[in-house]
Amino acid sequence: MTRFLALAALIVVPAAGVHADDRALDLPIGDPARKDREMPLVLDGITEAAGAALLTPTELAERLDGVQVLFVGESHTDMEFHRVQLRVIQELHRRGRTVVVGLEMYPTEAQEWLDRWIADETLTEDGFLDESHWYRSWGYNWGYYRDIFVFARENAIRLVGVNVPRDVVQTVRRQGFDGLTAEQKALLPERVDTDSAEHEQLFRAFFGDEDSLHGNMPPAMLEGMFRAQCTWDAAMGWNAVKALEASGAEGAIVVVLVGSGHVAYGLGAERQAKLWFGGRTASLIPIPIGERDEPETVESVRASYADFVWGLPPVTDPLYPSLGVSTPEEKKGEHYTIIMVAEDSVGSAAGFRVGDELVSVDGVPIDEKETTRRIMAQKRWGDSAVYEVLRDGQPLTLTAHFRRRPPKRTATEATEDSAPHPMPPHPMPPHGGHGEEHDQ
Repeated sequence: MTRFLALAALIVVPAAGVHADDRALDLPIGDPARKDREMPLVLDGITEAAGAALLTPTELAERLDGVQVLFVGESHTDMEFHRVQLRVIQELHRRGRTVVVGLEMYPTEAQEWLDRWIADETLTEDGFLDESHWYRSWGYNWGYYRDIFVFARENAIRLVGVNVPRDVVQTVRRQGFDGLTAEQKALLPERVDTDSAEHEQLFRAFFGDEDSLHGNMPPAMLEGMFRAQCTWDAAMGWNAVKALEASGAEGAIVVVLVGSGHVAYGLGAERQAKLWFGGRTASLIPIPIGERDEPETVESVRASYADFVWGLPPVTDPLYPSLGVSTPEEKKGEHYTIIMVAEDSVGSAAGFRVGDELVSVDGVPIDEKETTRRIMAQKRWGDSAVYEVLRDGQPLTLTAHFRRRPPKRTATEATEDSAPHPMPPHPMPPHGGHGEEHDQ
């Protein structure tokens, strides 16, 4: 059973994210006062690690009085995580806090368009997505984040990009800090700490045995990725603190929306931020209690994992479909070449193979990733897409049908279904059970 984290973007753009191994939830690392005990998970409840108190969202906002930077973890393609993020922002706003939202989704250079989104009523959603290059900066569907952006716009809550251009992190991974140009160095804090043994332990735990792409990397490559991860964390922590200072408001709080791997155990962006920031910080990570296709449930987590954990329903299919193939972030030649096809994915069923070169989708040439991401963003489950690829230099047409797989049944369920069932005393309702909800 696997969990959440998007780390592989340093090498490839993951089709649906790279998930953290379960062991990352229960490591004896982090806060010494809490790392040797566990805290319970409660569905739709918020557990405070300090005393295992169970809180409501309103009570959570009260507990955050005095906190100046809050790191809220996410799984990018799980809508439940984004609903939690929105609720936290709403509750802090209702409490009268001056809220600034820090976004992993955007680098600092996109700030002009984030400011325009809040201030310019004539800027449409499509115009914002185009001009801010959402699908260049971020590979995930705008629909996951839309409600957060709309609430910020309606309430004049400032949005701040806290990320750095991807080439900065890639340079650190490949060449080290000495490979950075003066312009790139100016985008980073003076110090990036890469010496935490606990952080490295966590980093390696995220690449479990099921991660075939990264689990068996050479040591030098893994070290480069860890160095890049620390740089990524440091940049986002640093920019979050700068956003706090720029707000100038008494009682301001920066809520940083970032992948859970950057938040876990306080070892990522929060630890880096504390190198130069003496104010109060805190962390909140939602955690699904169980996953699709798995009979087991996660009932507790290491108490040092986060200051607060929010229990969510089991993970299911993402709200929006994905193809399930990965390519390098940059083209090496005329086309993007597939380097991984996820098992049991839409792409696998369509016949994609490692080494295929992507030429077009639905007749549109794939000149850059932003193009195909915008097309994919329009797809819903049940739709299809026609891809033209080159395989061993020969053109080939592949049709991807975006269809979900039904959950696997446990042996117990299969046995129960095979046993005779008594007839119900009354006819079943015409639609039998609850309908599936979709956010538009």
